[in-house]
Amino acid sequence: MYHLECIECHKKYPETEVIYTCTCGGLLDVIYDYSRIHITKKDLTGPLSVWKYRALLPISREPISLQEGGTPLYRIDRIAKNLGLKDVYVKHEGMNPTGSFKDRGMTVGVTKALELGMKTVACASTGNTSASLAVYGARAGVPAVVLLPSGKVALGKLAQALMHGAKVLSIRGNFDDALKLVRDLCDREGFYLLNSVNPYRLEGQKTIAFEIADKLGWNAPDRIILPVGNAGNITAIYKGFKELKNLGLIERVPKMTGIQAQGASPVVAAIKNNNPAITPEKHPETVATAIRIGNPVNSIKALKAIRESGGTAETVTDEEIIRAQHELAYMEGIGVEPASASSIAGLRKLVEIGVIGNDEIIACVTTGHLLKDSEHVLSVCPKPIEIDATIEAVRKAVFSK
Repeated sequence: MYHLECIECHKKYPETEVIYTCTCGGLLDVIYDYSRIHITKKDLTGPLSVWKYRALLPISREPISLQEGGTPLYRIDRIAKNLGLKDVYVKHEGMNPTGSFKDRGMTVGVTKALELGMKTVACASTGNTSASLAVYGARAGVPAVVLLPSGKVALGKLAQALMHGAKVLSIRGNFDDALKLVRDLCDREGFYLLNSVNPYRLEGQKTIAFEIADKLGWNAPDRIILPVGNAGNITAIYKGFKELKNLGLIERVPKMTGIQAQGASPVVAAIKNNNPAITPEKHPETVATAIRIGNPVNSIKALKAIRESGGTAETVTDEEIIRAQHELAYMEGIGVEPASASSIAGLRKLVEIGVIGNDEIIACVTTGHLLKDSEHVLSVCPKPIEIDATIEAVRKAVFSK
């Protein structure tokens, strides 16, 4: 039903081979024989979840699952009205079991690890991947090893990895250094690498596209806006929409629009300069820790997704990210971590510079929950007002400006 194939030289590999990139160095993709997949809208009734779409996932055994997926798609009418737009949605991936979209990829990735007979799983992470790997490793009963950049990971994410029993290594370096090390470790020790360079990880993440179309009555939005860090999610979601179109379930593929923080924006630079590949940033920096990545491993796939879909990419400042995080919380009641808010900040900027028309149907993906980075929240929000335990003091504080 499927095989692995290099996106550069098109060399094919069987699904039983443990491999992450082609011998030529190119990225791999999972290629299906769509002529053998017969699926209709009637086959896809029932509640949303990752495994609802099992016919389009490369797994043959019982999945390692914590009921991931099925995240809400909210209309955000106040923000839309403020921007002069009509139809804007937020797909809140922070409502997954560990609080981020990574669970979609990890349920498929860890299940595939067991299917391949792997005994240990590993990853490098800016936080969310480590949390998800630790949880799904625990669920599967296999050891998990994670490498994190020292002092650069939000404590909520670190706590998840530690509590669920992963062996956590904090390295003196950035994420890109950690990824190089963990890839070497997996090659030497036979651990199963579950960063997004693993094509099976992205297969789980493409179900975001399935759920958006499903929830909208098998219609695709005009545009998807999402944060870009290691660039796996924009790649996966684009593939998901393409598959739905190939199978006749939707009529169009949305414009894929990637948002990066100004201090970590190699994909945006490549798009704006019309370069075929990115120039890595050696010292990425942003308050949005989840997308603080200077050399995205899936950048070639991401550039292709943006260009083929007629989309674009844009940067936002840390100040714009924080503003968007506040707006989403107090205007819509949706709490997200900073990286997630970059999609809303990007929406505002693209409207202001005239890239987005007021008649577009737009879905923004927010990738992680507010509580993932509570230290940041406390640093940018007003402090609690301490008062005496009297009704007079309470009333005075309540009505003070």
